[in-house]
Amino acid sequence: MTLAADDRYAARAVVHSPIRATVTPGEKTVPLQQRRPGRTRAVLPGQIGVLPTPTTLRQSIIVPTYNERDNVAALLERLAAVLPHSETEIVFVDDSTDDTPEVIERVARDYPMAITVHHRENGVGGLGGAVVEGMRIAGGEWVVVMDADLQHPPEIVPDLIAAGMRDGADLVVGSRYTPGGSTGGLADRYRKLVSRGSTLLVKTLFRTSLLSVSDPMSGLFAIRASSLDAGQLRPLGYKILLELIVRTRPGRVVEVPYTFQPRHAGESKSTVTEGLRFLKHLGRLRLGSGRSRMIGFGLIGISGLLPNQALLWALTSMSGMHYAPAAVLANVLAVVWNFALTDQVLYRNRRERGFLARASRFFLVGNADLLLRIPLLALLVDGAHLGVLAGNLLTLVASFLVRFLIAEKIIYLGRS
Repeated sequence: MTLAADDRYAARAVVHSPIRATVTPGEKTVPLQQRRPGRTRAVLPGQIGVLPTPTTLRQSIIVPTYNERDNVAALLERLAAVLPHSETEIVFVDDSTDDTPEVIERVARDYPMAITVHHRENGVGGLGGAVVEGMRIAGGEWVVVMDADLQHPPEIVPDLIAAGMRDGADLVVGSRYTPGGSTGGLADRYRKLVSRGSTLLVKTLFRTSLLSVSDPMSGLFAIRASSLDAGQLRPLGYKILLELIVRTRPGRVVEVPYTFQPRHAGESKSTVTEGLRFLKHLGRLRLGSGRSRMIGFGLIGISGLLPNQALLWALTSMSGMHYAPAAVLANVLAVVWNFALTDQVLYRNRRERGFLARASRFFLVGNADLLLRIPLLALLVDGAHLGVLAGNLLTLVASFLVRFLIAEKIIYLGRS
């Protein structure tokens, strides 16, 4: 007997439903301390054969938007053409600065499907944060994530869900790099190089987690709602699939090839700032947030050595200024440099205080250490007969950890 699609899905849901051991009345139990030790593979909630709360929605389509007003109509038209209206909801999570939310609401009136707009004023976490908020709202058995610019062809959405149901998968990835897929829609050779390079980088850093995934940078994927725990996700930037795989480690992953399409309208959101956020995200995933911030703080400090040492050399060698006041002026320039990078890149999402409060505290800390560094510099130069530039470098390294801890614990407070 051949099962219908719904019946096959229900059968799989029973097999893969979470399990909890139960004891019937009168059954003899063995005390925990007398049980033989064994290897526990998983302890999950639920009962065998008990399906989760039934829902009429087969799929929730999560679409993060940022100024995508000219793409909305075409996206909804193509999604409505390939998805059953009664089993589908489309959730737009919007961070736009234009009238994209109003356009969505106006166009949505023409379609008999559940279409909602969740507009965010602060945009915490970037595109990845928008996706996670959409996941919390979604009510479908499958949660599909895709972009609004039609570079992810809407016609592939049914294929993603069908592959997940057919193979009993937890996660289905739309892949440009599996046989049959293509990156043809990438704008130029530079973007293709960046795409390939970033994919190689993450597969090297997270080799074990990404063994079965050819395109971990994909923005097109479907995940079974019962396998999703959005509370584990702490996104930063736009590569939410990598975050999801590394943090939640989904069970069975399958891939569906697709051809990346040219952008329908508007401009790409890939910028240098997003690239820096991506590198920061990689560090946080690989090292943990505290250690990655320390490394980032150190790299910014190293970059600040250039203006510091350059001005110190110019003032002492070219102007004949004494090294002590020259070191003070060089330090002020370096503090300006370091604050700009630290504030805009490293702690962009932890700026709880106002700009003046952050800047004044940073400058106070950055210059207060001169009270220790200048005497130490004098000791190294006059006492140990070390060169001015070498001595200045040593004093900067010595004060690094103290300045990082003050920035981490006092200037940039963690979100409550």
